[in-house]
Amino acid sequence: IAPGIIQVAALLASLLALERLFRDDLQDGSLEQLMLLPVPLPAVVLAKVLAHWAVTGLPLIMLSPLVALLLGMDVYGWKIMALTLLLGTPALGFLAAPGVGLTAGLRRGGVLLGILVLPLSVPVLIFAAAAMDAAS
Repeated sequence: IAPGIIQVAALLASLLALERLFRDDLQDGSLEQLMLLPVPLPAVVLAKVLAHWAVTGLPLIMLSPLVALLLGMDVYGWKIMALTLLLGTPALGFLAAPGVGLTAGLRRGGVLLGILVLPLSVPVLIFAAAAMDAAS
């Protein structure tokens, strides 16, 4: 049950901070300024998603030895868990970025964001949990 708990915790931690990925930029007008830059818009979105991953996904990976110890995993299981988090957390961010863009202007967009993103993220969670389960 530990692989599923870890992956769902990573998803929920990612969703908590994802809601505000574009909202602050939209409210203060800097999103329009970013679109006017001579840089391609996908590069701007890539930078924002990677910055979000550095704030939410990277601490999860750094705390994974402690989580593995608390869940009674061995060293090999911890390495697989860190690898699945390293691959899965950016994927969750990239899957959620279009949903964040769609709900940025809404007042209560977090609920709709969850409804949009959760079905997309289920395959990532299943494959990551299955990889951890198969490795142990």
